[in-house]
Amino acid sequence: MNKLFLLLLLTVAQAFPQTQDETQIKAIYDAALTQGKAYDWLNHLSNQIGGRLSGSVQAEQAIDYTKAQLDSLGLDRVWLQPVMVPKWVRGNPEFAYIESAPGITNNVPICALGGSVATPIGGIKANVVEVSSIEELKYLGKDKLSGKIVFFNRPMDPKFISTFDAYSGCVDQRYSGAMEAAKYNAAAIIVRSMNLRLDDFPHTGSMSYGDTPVTRRIPAAAISTNAAELLSTTLKLNPEIKFYFKQNCQQLPDVESFNVIGEIKGSTYPNEYMTVGGHLDSWDLGDGSHDDGAGCVQSMEVLRLLKITGYVPKRTIRVVLFMNEENGLRGGNKYAEEALAKNENHVFALESDSGGFSPRGFSLDCSDANFKRIQEWKTLFEPYLVHLFTKGYSGADIGPLKNPDIVLAGLVPDSQRYFDHHHAENDTFEHVNKRELQLGAATMAGLVYLIDNYGVAPTKKIKG
Repeated sequence: MNKLFLLLLLTVAQAFPQTQDETQIKAIYDAALTQGKAYDWLNHLSNQIGGRLSGSVQAEQAIDYTKAQLDSLGLDRVWLQPVMVPKWVRGNPEFAYIESAPGITNNVPICALGGSVATPIGGIKANVVEVSSIEELKYLGKDKLSGKIVFFNRPMDPKFISTFDAYSGCVDQRYSGAMEAAKYNAAAIIVRSMNLRLDDFPHTGSMSYGDTPVTRRIPAAAISTNAAELLSTTLKLNPEIKFYFKQNCQQLPDVESFNVIGEIKGSTYPNEYMTVGGHLDSWDLGDGSHDDGAGCVQSMEVLRLLKITGYVPKRTIRVVLFMNEENGLRGGNKYAEEALAKNENHVFALESDSGGFSPRGFSLDCSDANFKRIQEWKTLFEPYLVHLFTKGYSGADIGPLKNPDIVLAGLVPDSQRYFDHHHAENDTFEHVNKRELQLGAATMAGLVYLIDNYGVAPTKKIKG
């Protein structure tokens, strides 16, 4: 390489120096990939504590552990915010089989839906009516549904590139199926798991009885996708088959739990608050690594990355680990309620609750002016293969903070594998890739830095 060419390279480099924003964001990514703590924190949450069902001993252990880790970061303040949460317990493992003829049975994997009542002590055995939608119940009526087990078998639509759109397209049968089937005197419901893959893992999740009287509530369980296919095929061959299942879950009185909160005080605008968080509770079948241990440790890492890269926030930045997102949203509602009562001015909130996969961008719920401003930062993230900046849903726990001025954001990771694990026994630590998790934390920290450094665009006031 001759001296003239070297001189030309040096001249070009000097003509296009790295901006302050590029330098800070690179420092964040470098620190996350070489000095990251998120993976170690998740290892402890997942393998030393495990599934953190709201109101459980494991949830309380997770509160103690994450508070201790935040205390160790040298934040300006760390505290626990009390919140009353529901306590639903699964009890002994569920059991189910398809009976094609007396004495001829095939065992199938099921799990109770969160919030469901138990079956009678001897279980339930009844004929099955397969439907693909809640609307079909009206067409069939009590004559065909009374005393039967309703089998909701609408699969997630594989044509959606965003698997969250596919999930939204069929989750109503899980959430409202029992409430609606009870109106027609059904004995129970079985719901196809919310999963694009064919496997043997039943996926739990929240469900609601609405205002159905306690005495008329019917048991609700999810069945694995492989077993749903088997049940559907068997029904086509013989509509008179019976399905048996037994579950032992129960709803106990509410108990006290906590949101875990850590804070770095703003140096210039301490009364403008920015929040980053995930939900600390999980379902009990796996260890909740993707949903949402990943989001919690990424949020904790955001504050640590800002500190170790030497960035001094202008605004007060909080990490909030919300309790009870899965079956009540009590933590998110409590945080917003107290923020309103204290007249706290929240200008930004970011949530990670879509798994610890490779980050792709952000979904933003905000004004057009703020969306345009954030889109202008897209080029800062493109070197890290983060390029998706869209308007849309942000997150359940930060949703209660919504007002016309706030910017709400959700981290958008690659979603193709998420529902293979969501709410299932295989949502475990070994399915989280360390590098992907760290990249997600750095991506979140990058956006937090930019919002803090430049602020949000004020909402235009219309003069009367």
